Amino acid sequence: MPNNSRKKETKKEKKLHTELIKQMLTLATSGFGLVAALAWNSLIQEFVNSYVKKFLPANSGIISLFVYALVVTILAVFITYQLSRILDKVES
Repeated sequence: MPNNSRKKETKKEKKLHTELIKQMLTLATSGFGLVAALAWNSLIQEFVNSYVKKFLPANSGIISLFVYALVVTILAVFITYQLSRILDKVES
C-alpha cells in the first residue's frame, strides 16, 4: 500500500506543478501584454502629437485627447473583432 500512496502524491505533485506553470504563463503573458499596450500607447500619442495636432488650433488639448481616444478605441475594437474571428475558425 505505501507504493500506491506514493503514486497519488506524485499525481498531486504533478498537478500542482502543472497549475503553477499555467499560472506563471498567464502572468508572463499578461505582463508582456501590458508592455506591448504601453508601447502602442506611446506610439499613438506620438502620432497624434506629430501629425494630428498641427492641423488643430492652438491649445486644442481636449481635441487631441479625443482623437487619441478615438484611435485607441478603433484599434481595440478592430483587433478584438479579428481575434474573435480567428478563435471562431479555430474552434469550428
